[in-house]
Amino acid sequence: MAGKVTMQQIADHLGLSKFAVSKALSGKSGVSLETREKIVNVATQLGYFANKSPKAGSKKNDANPDGSQAAKETVIVLVPNVRYQTRDSLYWGRIIDGITNELEARDTGMVIVTDQFKDSFANLINPSGVRGIIGVGFISSQLLLEIRSLDIPFVLIDHEDPLIPSDALFMNNVECMRRVTNYLIGCGHRTLQFVGNVRFSRSFADRYQGYRSVLGEQGILLDQNEELLSFDGDNRSEMTESLEAILSRMEELPTAFVCANDSIAICIMTVLGKLGAKVPADCSVTGFDNIEDAAYAAPSLSTIHVNKEAFGRRAVEMLARRVEQPDSPLEKILLAGDFILRESTAYAKKVD
Repeated sequence: MAGKVTMQQIADHLGLSKFAVSKALSGKSGVSLETREKIVNVATQLGYFANKSPKAGSKKNDANPDGSQAAKETVIVLVPNVRYQTRDSLYWGRIIDGITNELEARDTGMVIVTDQFKDSFANLINPSGVRGIIGVGFISSQLLLEIRSLDIPFVLIDHEDPLIPSDALFMNNVECMRRVTNYLIGCGHRTLQFVGNVRFSRSFADRYQGYRSVLGEQGILLDQNEELLSFDGDNRSEMTESLEAILSRMEELPTAFVCANDSIAICIMTVLGKLGAKVPADCSVTGFDNIEDAAYAAPSLSTIHVNKEAFGRRAVEMLARRVEQPDSPLEKILLAGDFILRESTAYAKKVD
C-alpha cells in the first residue's frame, strides 16, 4: 500500500469504523479482544506502525534524502491483561496516561497492546517500525525473551526479571515502607501485621522487606500471620472474603495493619468493620499507591503517594536514553514517594 497508511484504510480493510480502529490502537475500552487483535495485526501488515510520521500532517517520506530510513517513531506500550493491569485501573491507568502525555509531547506515535498473544509477539509487530517498548507491570519471561530477541530497546515499569536484564523503574518500595512502619512504631504500635501476598510482585516483596527491617531494628517481634502474607483474590470482593476468613480466626487482632497497596487496605477496613473493630481507635491501617479511592474511603486512608503520571513520563525518558545510548549501562531507577497521613491511623491504645 503506497504512502502513509491511515486508520481509515485499516478500517476499510476490516469493514470496521475508523472510531473502532482508533479505540483499539490507543488501548481504550469498547473494542473486544478479538477485534483489537485483528486491528493490530492488520495495522502491522499494512505498515501502519512502520510508516507513522514524526508529526501529524508531515509530508516526510519513509526514506531520508540520503536514502537511509527515517527515524522510528512508534513506541509500543505493552500492558498484558493480567492482574487487573488495564487502562481502567485507578493505578495502572494513571501511569499509562503519563506515558501517553509524554510521548505526545515528544511527537512520538504510540500503540497500546493489551491482548494475551495467541501467536508469538514477533508476529504481531513490525520490528523495523518500532522505536522501543515500555512494559507496564508484570510481563512474562517468555514474552521478555521474545522482545529481547527482536533487538528492540525496552524498559519495564514496576517489574524486573532476574534472567533478562533491562532498564527498570520502581517506586522506592523499601524506603517508603520503612517510613510507614517507623511512623506506626512512633505512635506506640507494637503488634503490627503486614498484609499482602509477598510472592505477587517484586514491589510487594520489597515493601515487606522494608517493613520487617524496621521491626528488626526496633527489636519488635516479627510474629506474622503467614496466611496474610500469601492470601489471594483477583478483586476487592474476593480479597474481602479471603481476609474476613483469616481475620475471624485470629485470637487477637494486631493494633496496626501495614498493607501492600490501597485496595488491600480498603478491604481490611471493610473486614474490621464487620468484625466490630473500629479504625483507627482499635486498629490503624495504612496503604500504598494513593489511588483515588484512598481519599474517599471511610475513614480516609493513610498511604504512600505514588505520582503515577510522573512514573509514566519517567519511563519514556528512560526509553529515550536507551534508544540514544544503546550501549550505556542498564539502570534501575527508584522514585521517591510521600507519606500522606489521613484518618485511618492514630496512636495505639494504651495498655492498662
